[in-house]
Amino acid sequence: MDQFESMRVFVTVADTQSFAGAARQLKSSPAAITRAVAALESHLGARLLHRTTRSLRLSEAGERYLADCRRILGELNEADALASGAHVEPQGHLTVTAPVLFGRIHIAPLMFDFLKAHPRVQAKAMFVDRVVHLIDEGVDVALRIAHLPDSSLSAIKVGTVRRVIVASPDYLARYGEPQSPDELAQHDAIGVSTSGGPFTPWQFARPDDPARQPRPAPSPRVQMTVNATEVGILAACAGHGLTRAISYQVAEYVASGRLRILLADFELAPIPVHLVHPEGRHAAAKVRAFIDFATQRLRAHPALNDVEPSRAR
Repeated sequence: MDQFESMRVFVTVADTQSFAGAARQLKSSPAAITRAVAALESHLGARLLHRTTRSLRLSEAGERYLADCRRILGELNEADALASGAHVEPQGHLTVTAPVLFGRIHIAPLMFDFLKAHPRVQAKAMFVDRVVHLIDEGVDVALRIAHLPDSSLSAIKVGTVRRVIVASPDYLARYGEPQSPDELAQHDAIGVSTSGGPFTPWQFARPDDPARQPRPAPSPRVQMTVNATEVGILAACAGHGLTRAISYQVAEYVASGRLRILLADFELAPIPVHLVHPEGRHAAAKVRAFIDFATQRLRAHPALNDVEPSRAR
């Protein structure tokens, strides 16, 4: 069995969702396509496709194997092109993950522009508020807002963001502006817990602490906790109280004057923003091209070059 050819057949069957469709595309017979997939399943000792008279769908093992096949076949095509001296054009399937709100604001627009420049790439955006395991879930590039632990992943820093407290000018006109975290107990707030758990008390740093270490503070009056950051931001815009967000999430509201940043002198240390991917220098052309494109765009964005106001003065 030619395993590379069997992998190509399997990918084509998955893409067309049909043995007959794959046969037409590969200029073969449905029987030959069926035999190739059956031989591949026998070789692997795993069912890749669930077949009925009316439908064809991937098994759990098939979904994982499909992602690996795409990557391996893409690398093989690139190796052939490099060996022959041909220009390697980004092509194939590219999966990118990011937090939901960051993805909507920043990643989706640059992905649209990237695909215009590279029409042979087909992209999938996975915007979720959890840490995605890149290899297990077949993801090529992830946007991470965090201090990264040591790992085998390659990481490129593209900026920093801040944890900020915001409120509307209307709310502040009615109840005053807190001058220190000690005054928070006198204020209303909208809590945000994306995990769906209880409100987690806010922490702050002392202005004279260069390390900006977290310290507890009195909690505001939290009458409502939501599991979506955007809801907390809109509630703050409507004057219902203070809320905490990451600076990029409220940048447009602050710029328009709908929200004001409070207690900037007491903010924790900035959070780095990275693009990470698993292949290092051996990444496929589509990944290298997207990393280069996204890095340039993100580093140029003012919302990701945010500095602490207390340090900027």
